[in-house]
Amino acid sequence: MSNILQPADIIDIGIEKEKKRRDFYAIAADKFKDNLDLAELFGKLRDWEEDHITRFEEIRSEVTGGHYAESFPGEIEAYMQALVDNELYSDITPEGFANIVKDPGDALDIGIRFEKDAILFFNGLSRFVDEKMQKITKKLIEEEQQHLIYLHNMKNDMGL
Repeated sequence: MSNILQPADIIDIGIEKEKKRRDFYAIAADKFKDNLDLAELFGKLRDWEEDHITRFEEIRSEVTGGHYAESFPGEIEAYMQALVDNELYSDITPEGFANIVKDPGDALDIGIRFEKDAILFFNGLSRFVDEKMQKITKKLIEEEQQHLIYLHNMKNDMGL
């Protein structure tokens, strides 16, 4: 018998992903502190992710178990597990960061991947929460889309 992934479990995964993104942006802001534009962008992204953690925790406090129609047993769990890109999040330590981020382009590319991952995750999550929580999730998706634009524009502005 497989473990059933409950809505609260999905939200817990989301909280952990937000914390990893926040930590990445904090390390990036420090690493590129000599580049005012990059440091400012990564600092803002760090703060925005911290705000998302708070909102995710609010969602978590209101979510209870749910029953969802599946096309086949385990469909929902398989879908949400497919959205959890653990490889993307595995090196978010100062040491791991130093190994994978050699220049601003690397940091921006990873940030872009993080934001795309967040958008996919929130879209997946919205299927499993009530209407009130869907509105919050939609707002989070819009904010992650804006973060993606900021990172993309910075990359273009730097000619990367």
